[in-house]
Amino acid sequence: MNAPQKSEHLNAPHTNAAWHARRLSATPRGVGVMGDFFIDRAKNAEFWDIEGRRFIDFAGGIAVLNTGHVHPKVQAAIAAQLQRFTHSCYQVVPYTEYVTLAERINTIVPIDGPVKTAFFSTGAEAIENAMKIARSATGRSGVIAFGGAFHGRSMFAVAMTGKVQPYKAGFGPFPPEIYHVPFPCHCASLDDTKQAMEQLFKCDIEPSRVAAIVFEPVQGEGGFNPIQKEAVLWLRQLCDQHGILLIADEVQTGFARTGKMFAMEHYGVSPDLMTLAKSLAGGTTLSAVCGKAAVMDAPAPGGLGGTYAGNPLAIAAAHAVLDVMAEEKLPERAQKLGDALTARLKTAQAKGKRIGDVRGLGAMVACEFVDAQTGAPDADTTKKVQAAALKRGLLLLTCGVYGNVIRFLFPLTIEDTVFAEGLEVIDAALAEVLA
Repeated sequence: MNAPQKSEHLNAPHTNAAWHARRLSATPRGVGVMGDFFIDRAKNAEFWDIEGRRFIDFAGGIAVLNTGHVHPKVQAAIAAQLQRFTHSCYQVVPYTEYVTLAERINTIVPIDGPVKTAFFSTGAEAIENAMKIARSATGRSGVIAFGGAFHGRSMFAVAMTGKVQPYKAGFGPFPPEIYHVPFPCHCASLDDTKQAMEQLFKCDIEPSRVAAIVFEPVQGEGGFNPIQKEAVLWLRQLCDQHGILLIADEVQTGFARTGKMFAMEHYGVSPDLMTLAKSLAGGTTLSAVCGKAAVMDAPAPGGLGGTYAGNPLAIAAAHAVLDVMAEEKLPERAQKLGDALTARLKTAQAKGKRIGDVRGLGAMVACEFVDAQTGAPDADTTKKVQAAALKRGLLLLTCGVYGNVIRFLFPLTIEDTVFAEGLEVIDAALAEVLA
């Protein structure tokens, strides 16, 4: 066996190209990486790479940094907890902060009646455990999800994901009794969904064997597609009719991104369970499942948990995040910033036919690119706009089943001047590519 090697980081060539070559040699291609540059430091909505170049961050670590990079209050909370203890495993030796964070979340989630919360580490873990809870509570096994959905990369979560490339290709077979129907948004009608659901109940699984229907109020990876309000009402009625649990996956939509603390507040419907992660803990690893107390109590003691679930440092960060959300009024700020971005994109949309739909809730905004003649999805133009922005120092992400959507996930704490600078870069990138 080879002896452990000392870290060479301090003596390494300090260039992006050198580290890129080392990454390709040391890590597998399956971990896809967008950038060929490496972050060195960050503050709020800006970061600098190891060569000193500055970037404006409109990606937010894929919706993780609603409170920005290294928010002082989050940083202080983690530092204070670091002086006390870093781990005990909550299931072995509990700590009070886990309980108080659960109490805080129980009071703010839009779920009717007594609520309970359990903590995990990742969004995929939250989804997997929500499914375990739903199956335990109902005694049923079937799960219905939607085309275009993204629920995570673990085996059950990726099976529920409604997008093959790159998440499912080559990884099957998947767990059984997971079914998909069209997602009722701007690209599919509620009638389409109802007909598909009726066909599903006739041909594949009877409603009495379905444990849960799970959906994202705004699909993330699928293209930032907000679900139709009437569809949420219909899903609630359908679940009540057949004793099915309704699960809202708010991993990406949660914590002020949509202009409210949770996207379900836009719909006036109470789900039975919710999954939370991403911006819950300011960049540290924490997720949650919360739901009606009777449902959450279905699994027997020991049925839920995880060695790192509810890590003390992440719990401390999450308390600070909730404080920042309230003190800085981030839901209201998200709506203000989202409105400004949407107006800017619609101005560009009016100049030609290559920008398709501009959509979203609050600051969860998307811009779709299409062929000017046919209206077909145009992934090539989308990549060119992304590249043109990056060339000017603005980091953007794409999404969508056809890869033709740019999504905007800037920190909600972004300074007005930095936000305005980002909008100017978007204008320049669009002008360059769409000219």
